[in-house]
Amino acid sequence: MTELCLTLLCPPALEERVLDTLLMSSEISLFTSTSAAAHGLAHDRLSATEQVLGLAKMTRIDALLPETHRETVLTMLRQVLQGGGVRYWLTPITESGELL
Repeated sequence: MTELCLTLLCPPALEERVLDTLLMSSEISLFTSTSAAAHGLAHDRLSATEQVLGLAKMTRIDALLPETHRETVLTMLRQVLQGGGVRYWLTPITESGELL
């Protein structure tokens, strides 16, 4: 089974909603979340402070999912987070497992 890593960058105000949505999803097998500094976002989405600093504080979430659930997960996230400024990308996983 081919796995993907779905990476999400979300504003701090949406972090809890995104995490709750992923926790409720049976299609997501594992995910992590960390604080991140995002660079290169459109200026109209940045506060005055973020524009001066040249970065936006975001939460980065990396979620593993089977490729077969890709559209289901993206559709679900679009419905819940529409217009919230959440960015995403998908990366194929060439190998994963647990180090025993």
